[in-house]
Amino acid sequence: MAIMKHKVTFIPGDGIGPEVAEATRRVLEATGVKFQWDTVIIGSQAQDKFGTPLPDQALQSIRKNKVALKGPVTTPISAGFRSVNVALRQALDLYACLRPYKVYPGIKTPFQGVDIVVVRENTEDLYAGIEFAKGDSGTGKLLDLVLNATGKEIRKDSAVSLKVISQTASRRIVKFAFEYARQNGRKKVTAVHKANILKFSDGLFLDTAREVAKGYKDIEFNDMLVDATCMELVRKPQMFDVLVLPNLYGDIISDLCAGLVGGMGVAPGANIGEEVAIFEPTHGSAPKYAGQNKVNPMAMMLSSVMMLHHLGEKDNADRLESAIAEVIAEGKNVTYDLKLDPATAVGTSQVADAVIAKLKR
Repeated sequence: MAIMKHKVTFIPGDGIGPEVAEATRRVLEATGVKFQWDTVIIGSQAQDKFGTPLPDQALQSIRKNKVALKGPVTTPISAGFRSVNVALRQALDLYACLRPYKVYPGIKTPFQGVDIVVVRENTEDLYAGIEFAKGDSGTGKLLDLVLNATGKEIRKDSAVSLKVISQTASRRIVKFAFEYARQNGRKKVTAVHKANILKFSDGLFLDTAREVAKGYKDIEFNDMLVDATCMELVRKPQMFDVLVLPNLYGDIISDLCAGLVGGMGVAPGANIGEEVAIFEPTHGSAPKYAGQNKVNPMAMMLSSVMMLHHLGEKDNADRLESAIAEVIAEGKNVTYDLKLDPATAVGTSQVADAVIAKLKR
């Protein structure tokens, strides 16, 4: 009986993307899991070839296969997109950004025992992209509306960005966080907000989170102000389990958590919707390092571990994560960001070789 192949859209990305993506594809294939890769391009490469950084054929491939493995991409300056990544998430309604942060033995960090999952709402908040430029006629109308509705006068030379928080998006992201916690043996969900100041927008997010939490009596729930969360993350990060946040806070807290566990080189992620899931590292395309066989591919490898879990390949996901963890613990075949002495660091492809060697024992 033939072994079923998993159909996955493969997006190498820009800058360092092709290097970390190929290293990740190599270790995935070394697990013995069978894949049928459909390679597409987005970002700068797509802009050069198709005249758009987000071509329809790439979106069609992702919608068809429902799973994608994606390297970091660059938004071309002339593209007209604020962010290709944001546009991709909005086009596919990838409303949940899932980012686990774990300290693996061997990583040099003062924050041991950290195991935090950040669940970030992906579609609205300030990232909805509704902005009004200084001096535009539309901006003037908005300022007049605010004056008439509230009696508060905004300076005429202001630019305005709208913070949009809906009950619908808040409910589904909080529900996602609780479902993730329940399915993965997590004990607590913390909603992060600034509802003491933003009483209507963050207040709606918090009220909705409290309402959803009532349906999950088996999971502890609390809420915390975003500024207090930042302080406690660097004091006692072990107190946190699953964090659920609106878009902007989630973006900022994600990078803070990456710093706790050793940096962007070990920070995986996924963007998930009702139909489609895209797995990708948290870091950017770092074009200045492109082609140097230098950067750490483990963030993308760990993202592929998440993908294997999503595909129902739990045993192989655990095998791959264990192999990566062993390479980190040994400290011999790791890149410069995980080395006390960068002169002894190895390159991207050598990390993949070391992980593959562990898998094939």
